[in-house]
Amino acid sequence: MLQDQSDTFDTASATGIATLEDLRRHLQWAIEVEHFTLPPYLTALYSLDPERNAEAAQLLSGVFVEEMIHLALAANLLNAVGGQPRLDAPHLLPPHPRTMPHADPSIELALLPFGQDALGMFLRLEQPAHPGDPAEDDGYETIGQFYDAIEKGLRRLCAELGEDQVFCGDPTRQVAGGPFAHTAGHLGPVTDLSSALAALDEIVEQGEGAARADVWDGDIDLFHPRTKAVSHYYRFQELALGRRYQPGDTPQSGPTGEAVAVDPAGIRPLRPNPRLEDHPEGSPVRVAQEAFNQTYCKMLHQLEQAFNGNPAMLGMSVGTMYAIKGQAQSLMALQDDDGLAAGPTFDYVAPEDRA
Repeated sequence: MLQDQSDTFDTASATGIATLEDLRRHLQWAIEVEHFTLPPYLTALYSLDPERNAEAAQLLSGVFVEEMIHLALAANLLNAVGGQPRLDAPHLLPPHPRTMPHADPSIELALLPFGQDALGMFLRLEQPAHPGDPAEDDGYETIGQFYDAIEKGLRRLCAELGEDQVFCGDPTRQVAGGPFAHTAGHLGPVTDLSSALAALDEIVEQGEGAARADVWDGDIDLFHPRTKAVSHYYRFQELALGRRYQPGDTPQSGPTGEAVAVDPAGIRPLRPNPRLEDHPEGSPVRVAQEAFNQTYCKMLHQLEQAFNGNPAMLGMSVGTMYAIKGQAQSLMALQDDDGLAAGPTFDYVAPEDRA
């Protein structure tokens, strides 16, 4: 659960969320935070041979799906307070390596193949906040502290203005269930403070673990229905340490369950942080990278439409995600001049330049 902010609102202004416009701006940042995780996760996921490394691919793909749910929940939150989610914009795809928006610069994201370097990056990204860590709306050290600041601002504004004034958005812009109805995460509409706090809890607990003192996120494991789901941070620990968490394990004990096998021969050796300019115009690698970028930006456009009054586009975006997967796998089957597998660059393509 997020920290209990019900005792006082005196320090809320210190978070920089003192007005409804402040709240909308920070919720747009939340959308960007959730999106920024996607390219590194997808790069590591697609570098895995899904047959040789089925379990690692399963764990990573589950994280990706839940990050998509978090992105949609952040958009629901912004729509609920009268904002306008933006995803199809150049600043959503700056070059890698990059830092998280408005975060401590130690949270750096890169495009890397699956391995200890990538897992170390993911562990830093999903690092749980310690109980008692302050809410931080800017320059945050953990994503949980950033969402604590949003919760603090929400509570304060509801107390000052009333829920009806804060939750002034059009309810028909909310997305729910849809293509994520059969996943472990919950994508529900946001219409008031209670549902907003539930959405924030869903985001933080799936990333850090329930109550920040547990390895479980409160959901049922999608692939192992008889067990609880492990939060993102501890799933990455499972992969880094080569062992699953089992009932009775704690953050202090570490995972003591069955082994997680990773076959190094089933990992494509990608060039870190590939760039279009690494290859001449018209070369097979560059043509494939440009096609991938076109499709990825198409997905962002569909998501933006879904969150701005056309919820049915969410299902279409999932179909585009499958196209992205196929293009990435075809791209990684190519090699550059150094014998490394080619990878996607995740560059922004302006709408007028899209096919």
